[in-house]
Amino acid sequence: NDLKYIRTNFFNYIPSINIVLVFCHPIPSNPIQTNSIKLNMATRSGETFIDKVKGKDVRTSNIIAAKAVANAVRTSLGPRGMDKLMELSNGEVLISNDGATILSKMNVLHPAAKMLVELSQSQDIEAGDGTTTVVVVAGALLEACGTLLSKGIHPMAIAASFMKAADEATKILEGIARPVDLNDREALIHAVNTCLSSKVVCQNSDLLAPIAVDSVLGVIEDRETATNVDLRDIRMVEQAGGTIDDTELVNGLVFRKGSTKSAGGPSQISNAKIAMIQFCLSAPKTDMDNNIVVSDYAAMDRILRDERKYLLGLCKKIKKSGTNVLLIQKSILRDAYNELSLHFLAKMGILVVTDVDRNDVEFICRTLGCTPVAHVDSLAKDKLGESEHVGDVVMPGSGHKVVKFTGVKNPGKTMTVLLRGSNDLVLAEANRSIHDAQCVVRSLVKKRFLIAGGGAPEVEVSLRLKEYALSCSGMDSYCIKAFAEALEDIPYTLAENAGMKPIDIVTELRKEHAEGKTGAGINVKKNIVSNMYDLNVLQPLLVSTSAINLATETVCMLLKVDDLVVVQ
Repeated sequence: NDLKYIRTNFFNYIPSINIVLVFCHPIPSNPIQTNSIKLNMATRSGETFIDKVKGKDVRTSNIIAAKAVANAVRTSLGPRGMDKLMELSNGEVLISNDGATILSKMNVLHPAAKMLVELSQSQDIEAGDGTTTVVVVAGALLEACGTLLSKGIHPMAIAASFMKAADEATKILEGIARPVDLNDREALIHAVNTCLSSKVVCQNSDLLAPIAVDSVLGVIEDRETATNVDLRDIRMVEQAGGTIDDTELVNGLVFRKGSTKSAGGPSQISNAKIAMIQFCLSAPKTDMDNNIVVSDYAAMDRILRDERKYLLGLCKKIKKSGTNVLLIQKSILRDAYNELSLHFLAKMGILVVTDVDRNDVEFICRTLGCTPVAHVDSLAKDKLGESEHVGDVVMPGSGHKVVKFTGVKNPGKTMTVLLRGSNDLVLAEANRSIHDAQCVVRSLVKKRFLIAGGGAPEVEVSLRLKEYALSCSGMDSYCIKAFAEALEDIPYTLAENAGMKPIDIVTELRKEHAEGKTGAGINVKKNIVSNMYDLNVLQPLLVSTSAINLATETVCMLLKVDDLVVVQ
């Protein structure tokens, strides 16, 4: 081992070296034997010694690195999981226990460890929940792989058996799953409550769970035939101040800032006719950057008079179209508006909302049913949106104003969630938590089945896979049994994080499931084993099946690696 270490670490840098190694016999009665080994390196230019690293060593290195990542987020699993406090490179502080968020902020260098980060992100995209679970499962499977490799089993045989076990696990989960109807709002809320139980905002789940369910159901065209949901149709508007209990679901639109008005301008409009303009209400500029020097007062008055006439003409055309609420897109070429144009619009009784971001235009137009207008001559009644009421609303707890559009026809099926929180950290974590909750509802739209939570499905799959392993022969039986035992790491971790005795709890779970109680799981509130269906601790089938399949694919990919090539 010492010789191998010297070859690997020193010979790439020293062209010629003489080393005398003394080998001592372990038995004291024998004399000390000395051997001299002279190792000469090539001194010719451009010739280096490269030692081929054994595939076994590379696999061991990959397994150790990936397990380190899994252990980093393992303590965040479950309703009693701990949160992570992260200081980002820009000096900001982030508090979260979401696996995908934690791993995405970690500076991971090892290629195998990066694969676990990408694994968590894949689970976030596919199911939205279970991002910590998938990493813990991958870490447990890698530990099982290390044991199997040490016994001399070929990596390809392990990978093939693991894939077979994952397929069988999916069938077992589908067999114990219970169908759910999207019109059963209570069942959906129970599933969302289970997701929120491990979040920082778990104490507000009674408010946030119905908001998450109603926001997703509100953007589905047809609940009977829908197979997916685009969560981009739900807009999250964050406003610091107040508490999370002030969060509300708006069937309409909310802007982060109040209306822009001069003296006498309206702040409340009923039966609003809304126009979205992309042209500027300010004096035109030349194509080139020029300065005009005016030394004559008459010429100066003429310029101001022409500017006033030009802006008044624009405002009259806007008023003629029937518009009483005007949305102005932010401009980078010149001022999108000026004080004079705001003065004219206020005199005409038009409420103005300025600095609309270009990326929000599509969502706003789908929500309000209006069409963006690039030139004032194109503005017509058929391009206006409608709303029963538009007005400034003062946010309690902060005094900040927002513009709220209510009573919209909403032809584009969109929703808005107005998030409140005491500071930016709470708002950011609440935003992530509601997004995960919405992903749970989306998972139920994709695959309309529910299973028990609290580690119950993992123990059931483990028990059934061990029975399945007995029916297999050869290496398959041994590897599938190791796969089944690795899945018990989820209930073991849940119990450990809750301060319970994990060995006792997992043993009790095995006994309950052996008696046919498929819903038996860990009740972390009472530190006992209970029926999860009776406690309404439910989760989507897609979360568990996706976690097992994605983790298995990643582990099999790591097993097939036998060399590490660094490309400069």
